[in-house]
Amino acid sequence: MNAACGARYPRSIDGVPILIDEASSVFTAAGILQQHGFFGRTRPHSSLIDRILPALSRDAVSHLNYGRLRSMLLQRNHSPRVLVIGAGNAPDGITELADARIEVVETDVGQGPRVQIVCDGHSLHFEDGSFDAVVAHAVLEHVIDPRRVVAEIHRVLAAGGFVYADTPFMQQVHGGAYDFHRFTHLGTLLLFRDFREISSGVSAGPGTALAWAYDYFLSAFVPSWGLRRFVRAFARLTAFPLKYLDALLVDKPGALDAASSIYFLGERSDTARSDREIVAAYRGTNPPPAR
Repeated sequence: MNAACGARYPRSIDGVPILIDEASSVFTAAGILQQHGFFGRTRPHSSLIDRILPALSRDAVSHLNYGRLRSMLLQRNHSPRVLVIGAGNAPDGITELADARIEVVETDVGQGPRVQIVCDGHSLHFEDGSFDAVVAHAVLEHVIDPRRVVAEIHRVLAAGGFVYADTPFMQQVHGGAYDFHRFTHLGTLLLFRDFREISSGVSAGPGTALAWAYDYFLSAFVPSWGLRRFVRAFARLTAFPLKYLDALLVDKPGALDAASSIYFLGERSDTARSDREIVAAYRGTNPPPAR
């Protein structure tokens, strides 16, 4: 509990604090304790299929980007603190931050093996300037108000702190009722307009986007989950090679217009990027409409 305001928060069975402000969150502490949060109850065969069959997605840049983030952090601070929002499913490349000098605080809106604190990104229970970097990988599509979450990221970052985000663009619904947003490259820059861009671009390319579309196209013909799992297994076995084409496409300008997901690496700034600057940052190949 917080003695100053009288707010009380429960802990889960394994002692993880559940810092959910139920007045401003779609989640409740009781629901999280019963595992009715974002993760829900997984079907046993889903995890078996995930272990056996090849994945349709391939993130071409995360390992490099997380390695770059680690280097930048250690250049500025001998013992940096990093906040991870959405740690329930460890993203590709985050092992690059596994350094004894870096303190990593992992949070999510549900319980999980990596989650140290359960909290909602719309209301982060940390003081201003608490962290040297914040990671939000494949998270912002699942929040009600991504701009509010990004504002919270900006608030908890120290001056000159870094943000690394991966946002979906050409992806189908993958979070059930908790899937709300998609972002173009410029949409991602607009979302992070209060940060100085260090680098941004394609993380998973058109090959991955095509594989996802094929998977969901076939699944749309099958109404029941029991049959759909066999259809999706067939889709994964026949479409997974498409993701390897992303290695040829990730640096192509046209890939920005057809990417599965976009990454952004930036530095906290006190100056917002203007609308004109964001429009001028377009690097794709789709010509603007005639005026």
